[in-house]
Amino acid sequence: MVKKKPDNNKSDGKAPVKPRAVSPVLKGQEMELEITGLGSAGEGVGRFRDIAVFVQGALPGEKVTATAAVIKKSFIIGTLKEILTPSPDRVVPACPVYEACGGCQLQHLSYEAELKEKREQVKAALERIGHLHDVKVMPVIGSEHPLYYRNKMQFPVAGKSGRLQIGCFALNTHRVIDVTDCCIQKQKNNEIAAVVRTWMKQYKIMPYDEDKGSGTVRHIMGRVGVHTGEIMVCLVTAQENVPHLKELVKMLKAAVPGVKSVVQNVNKRTTNVILGEKTRLIAGSLTIKDKIGALKFNISAQSFFQVNSEQAEKLYNTALEFAGLNGTETVVDLYCGTGTITLFMAQKAKQVLGIEIVPSAIRDAKKNARANHIDNADFLLGDAAVEMPRLAAGGMHPNVVVLDPPRAGCEERVLAAIAKVKPERVVYVSCNPATLARDLAYMREHGFAIRKVQPCDMFSRTHHVETVVLLTQQKA
Repeated sequence: MVKKKPDNNKSDGKAPVKPRAVSPVLKGQEMELEITGLGSAGEGVGRFRDIAVFVQGALPGEKVTATAAVIKKSFIIGTLKEILTPSPDRVVPACPVYEACGGCQLQHLSYEAELKEKREQVKAALERIGHLHDVKVMPVIGSEHPLYYRNKMQFPVAGKSGRLQIGCFALNTHRVIDVTDCCIQKQKNNEIAAVVRTWMKQYKIMPYDEDKGSGTVRHIMGRVGVHTGEIMVCLVTAQENVPHLKELVKMLKAAVPGVKSVVQNVNKRTTNVILGEKTRLIAGSLTIKDKIGALKFNISAQSFFQVNSEQAEKLYNTALEFAGLNGTETVVDLYCGTGTITLFMAQKAKQVLGIEIVPSAIRDAKKNARANHIDNADFLLGDAAVEMPRLAAGGMHPNVVVLDPPRAGCEERVLAAIAKVKPERVVYVSCNPATLARDLAYMREHGFAIRKVQPCDMFSRTHHVETVVLLTQQKA
C-alpha cells in the first residue's frame, strides 16, 4: 500500500505554525565589532551579522571583542571583553570606581570628544526620529569645569554583610557602589556624605534595606549654593524617630562650613521615589539661597534647581537670546517649575505667565518673584496640556512661548494649542533629543520653521545633553 504524501496546502482549520526565528547569535558568543557611534545611554554601537550591538565602555573608532549578554529581535547588548584597537580619544577615568558605578558614563572619553559626540547625538535624533535632515546643529556649549560641578547630591544608602555603602547605584541595578569622592559632585557634597557615614557608624544608625523594609537611612541629599556658599543637608529616613540627630548637626557644622539647613525627609513608602511628602526642620532654615545670573532663588529640599549652576546661566542666557525680547512682548512659559526661566524672561519682557502642575513649585516660583522684586511675572497652577488650549480658546496671543518639558516631551494638545495661537517665536528647552525631535517634526508640519539648535552640556561626563531650539512662524 502506497502512503499518500501529506498535502501541505490543505487547511485543517488551524493557523499555520510559523517557524521559530533562529538567532544568528547565541548567548555568551564572542563577537568582533567595529564601533561606529555612541548610543543614547553612552554605550558604543556596532553591528554583528547586520544586527545592532550595544557595548558599554566601547568608543567610536574602536575595534573590540564583546560577548552577547542580552539578545533581542532587533539588537544585542554585549559585554566588553577586549579592546583590540583603542580610540585616540580614550582617556583614563578620574574616578577609581568608575567602571562599577552607574553615576556617569563618559569618563573614559576625552571631554573634547564628548562634546562632539553629544552634538552628533542631537543631530542623529533630529534626522532619525524627526526626519529633519536640513537642520543645522551648532557646536555644544561646553563647561569650563566638567568635573566636581553638581550642586545637588542624592546618594542611596545600603548595607550588605555588615558593610555600610553610600554612593551611586551600579548601572541598571539597585546595588549601591560605595563612593568616597564622587568626581562629578561639588566637594561639599562629598564632605556631607563623609560626615553622615561617620555618624552612622559611630551611633550604629542602620541603613535602609529595601528588600526587608527595615533600617533607617535611605538617602543622603546635599545641596550647595554655588554663588552664596550656603549648604543644605537632607537626611531621607524610613521613619520619623531617628536618634542622635543633634549629634549629626554638631558634626556637620564642625566639618562642613556653610551648613545653613539640616532637614529630615520621611519616606515610609515602598518606592523608588527618593523623597517622601513630609519634611521637618532639624536645624537652621528650611531653604538655602543661590543665584543664577542676577537672580536669587530660594531652594528647598523638594525644589527643582538646575544641578550645574555655571552651565545653567549659559543655558538660560541662550534661551533669553533666542526669545529676542525688547520689552513689549507677552511670554508664556510652559512647564515653568520654580520659575527660573520665567524670571529670566521677565527681565526683558512686558509680561510673563508661568504654568506648572506642581503646587510646591508654583509656591516657590511666587516667592522667587517677590525675592527678586519682579512684578511682571504671574504664575498659574495647572496642567500645560489643559491650560494652554484654554488660554488659546480665551483669545490669548503670546508673542513668545517657552517650553521646558520633562523627558517625555510635550503632549500633542500642548503643541496644537501653540500652533493655534501662532506666537512669533517658540523657545524649546529640551533634556531629551528623542522627544525633542518628535515635537519639532510636529511643529514644522504645523507652520513653524526651525531656526537654531544649540546643545548645552549641563551634565558633563554623562550621556545627557540639553538643547535650546528657536522656532518661528514660516512665511507664507
